[in-house]
Amino acid sequence: MFVSFFPRPKMFFWSVAIWSALCIVLWYSGGADLGAQFGLTAGEAGEVGSVTVFWSPAFVWFYIYFTVAVLLFALFWQLYAPHPWARWSILGSALILFLTYFQVQVSVALNAWYGPFYDLIQGAFAKTAVVTADQYYGQLTTVSGLLLVAIVVAVLNAFFVSHWIFRWRTAMNNYYMTHWEKLRTVEGASQRVQDDTMRFARTMEDLGIDLVRSVMILVAFLPILMNLSKHVAELPLIGPVPHALVFAAIFWSAFGTAFLALVGIRLPGLEFKNQRVEAAYRKELVYGEDNADRARPPTVSELFGNVRRNYFRLYFNYMYFNVARYLYLQVDNIFPLILLGPTVIAGVITLGIFTQINNAFDKVRESFQYLVNSWSTIVALLSVYKRLREFEMVITGEVPPPPPRPDPLEVSATA
Repeated sequence: MFVSFFPRPKMFFWSVAIWSALCIVLWYSGGADLGAQFGLTAGEAGEVGSVTVFWSPAFVWFYIYFTVAVLLFALFWQLYAPHPWARWSILGSALILFLTYFQVQVSVALNAWYGPFYDLIQGAFAKTAVVTADQYYGQLTTVSGLLLVAIVVAVLNAFFVSHWIFRWRTAMNNYYMTHWEKLRTVEGASQRVQDDTMRFARTMEDLGIDLVRSVMILVAFLPILMNLSKHVAELPLIGPVPHALVFAAIFWSAFGTAFLALVGIRLPGLEFKNQRVEAAYRKELVYGEDNADRARPPTVSELFGNVRRNYFRLYFNYMYFNVARYLYLQVDNIFPLILLGPTVIAGVITLGIFTQINNAFDKVRESFQYLVNSWSTIVALLSVYKRLREFEMVITGEVPPPPPRPDPLEVSATA
């Protein structure tokens, strides 16, 4: 799964984590200010909440810093352990990482735009300020530029990710086909090569991007939420709490993650078993296409009965899991409003600040709820991983390959 696409996977992923952490530490411990040596002053961040922020000197310097860091990392691996898919696994992954970072920064810029725009709306409604058409439509023009950039980046990212996923599938396909003589007798071998590889690559990409996005959103919005917490003096039932919004986001997300993980603990095993009984049923039907002695009604009925029982068991487990999941998510929709109750009733914040707090809280909470939002996908990934892991154990010799299956045509002829 990994060795086909990444050079020395275990060491590679550890090096990614270490190198990323080192680059982040260097950036925040003085690297951001080095741009001034080249005329790219870090303090010149562009207009707040405007698309111009993305080509400001501060951002241009970050683009250069990120590019140099990626090229140095790629050069090391090219010299240390050359790999035929390195351009896609290293440089392609870095591009996806950058585009994800860029999308997060668009969200930050939008959050900054919310403040002055909704304060403008509040002033117009309360007639406490004179709001002109130029001011109103000027704000809409500003946000239109941000939304246009977000759309373009999202489309380009989706297009590139599609190609990246297929390259990973191609790498796995080529790897398995070089060992086909060992693998061909494994139950469901054709499905594992044809279908499971694509599902694994796509699901890993989805989960990986969501994880990276969650971390980046957390890094970007946690300081914003911490700063906005100064407007929230107390929480319902608890009273005054330092950095109240940050505390509430962490507590609520940790509770949801632990709660749903406990409720859905049986699902990965049931999904894996479901794929096995489906494969056994499908295999018998395939044999029956060429051999009249196979796929007899009693055999088919028994195999389909296994499929039926497992699906009904799966449906029951998903039923109570979904009850817990939807209950949590529905309460989650109004949780920020509950927290802001005392602050809103006291009237100590403006509509703009209220909107900024609500948006920033949602972003931070969603980041902490990565496992909650991804649990169903993780369940599906674990079942596919188990199937491919069993597959690869034959290649590595951890388990012996099954004996060759008899040719249905030969069996029919001898009969």
